Amino acid sequence: MHVHRRWLGVLAGALIALACPAAGGAESDPLPVPTGAAREQAVVAYNDGVKLMLEKRYAAAQGRFEEALARFEAIAEAHNNLAFSLRMQGAHNADRALKHYERALELKPDLAQAYMYRGVLLTQMGDLRRASADHARLLKLDRNLAAKLEAVIVSRVVREGNE
Repeated sequence: MHVHRRWLGVLAGALIALACPAAGGAESDPLPVPTGAAREQAVVAYNDGVKLMLEKRYAAAQGRFEEALARFEAIAEAHNNLAFSLRMQGAHNADRALKHYERALELKPDLAQAYMYRGVLLTQMGDLRRASADHARLLKLDRNLAAKLEAVIVSRVVREGNE
């Protein structure tokens, strides 16, 4: 299969944008810290993790997200960002990252960023069927994120076609 170089450049740009945690938007936003609530220390740890993740200090961010979840397990955004931080540290974390994306979606089924990043992970793992299902769900939740995931899936298909 012959692919025009311009399209490969467009797809490469989309992949670079997905590598940046801020590309998805809200999943990287700090949460408001509840005062006097049981979740307070968990949210403080989560917010520290977001800062570290945005600085691309993924191992340190992982630690803060794990601390947040140890204090209060039901923070979907912490599971999503922990999964992202794990994924950014290498393919050896794929199974663990997948479990955290899935937990994030159990807790918050409309967390569009988790569908997008799980779809990227599934694409990296070669599971295009499930990645496409995440894309279909994203079309209903966030068309911009759906377009980014579609670019990743298409890039994988093109790469495999050129091998």
